[in-house]
Amino acid sequence: MFNKDNNIRLKHSQNFLQNKNLVSELIKESNICKDDIVVEIGGGKGIITEQLIKKCREAYVIEYDYHLYKKLKDKFNNERNISIFYEDFLKFQLPKEYKYKVFSSIPYNITAAIISKLTSSCNPPEDIYIIIQEEAARKYAGNPYNRESMRSLLLKPYFDFEIIRNLKRTDFSPIPSVDSVFLHIKKRKYPLISHDKKKLYYDFISYIFNNSGQNMKNKCKHIFSYKQIKRLSNDIGFKMTDSPTCLSFEQWLKVFQYFVIGVSHEKKRLIYNSYSKLLEEQKKIDKIHRSRK
Repeated sequence: MFNKDNNIRLKHSQNFLQNKNLVSELIKESNICKDDIVVEIGGGKGIITEQLIKKCREAYVIEYDYHLYKKLKDKFNNERNISIFYEDFLKFQLPKEYKYKVFSSIPYNITAAIISKLTSSCNPPEDIYIIIQEEAARKYAGNPYNRESMRSLLLKPYFDFEIIRNLKRTDFSPIPSVDSVFLHIKKRKYPLISHDKKKLYYDFISYIFNNSGQNMKNKCKHIFSYKQIKRLSNDIGFKMTDSPTCLSFEQWLKVFQYFVIGVSHEKKRLIYNSYSKLLEEQKKIDKIHRSRK
């Protein structure tokens, strides 16, 4: 059913690329080819869609603005390699049985939800190419673009990040008040943490980042003894007074590996369900935020 409020919110949260040549360049900078199935989140006025269907085998375009959806249907009515859905992407069922890629200029106000949906899927995309707010991209990509964040550390065992290029504000209509980049998120062929350890790793990172204290010594004091954290800092090369964001991803992998083999089951239980609790807290915050709008 057409929802006027949803369309108003989307209209004010999405900035559309307006240069066909730029879109063509961006697609050339991706690895999308004739054999690929590509999902586009928010087809908008079809400027990306028009270029995508020339390069890929099939495009799935999801558009939540009813008026834009109707225009897309009319514009691409005679194209055979495109399916257009009037649907909320956050409720859209991603492909489960075959490989696919994503190429999109996404609404910035739901960036976290979109990336979470894509990366937590049982069958995540092989490649995600998204135009995203620069500040958010740096948080997700971490080093070498920024210090590692909880978000970057949660995803890096399973995905690689690269900021391919910076975009101009004038590349968009309406002109946004923030800087944007073209970000590539690539699924690792071989995960750096096995599937059976994934939940423990997520709980581990979430527990430390959300625990009280400003530095590694204080944040880890309930799961590592003083001797253990001191030894880790010496062996891995960080200071006990460093904040969690000072450590590299590679250092975090080593800290986690030690946690798996060097910590008692009793102490491991302290971190259990830390990630799910974090998600629940985030849902409450998002609900409050939505109700205030």
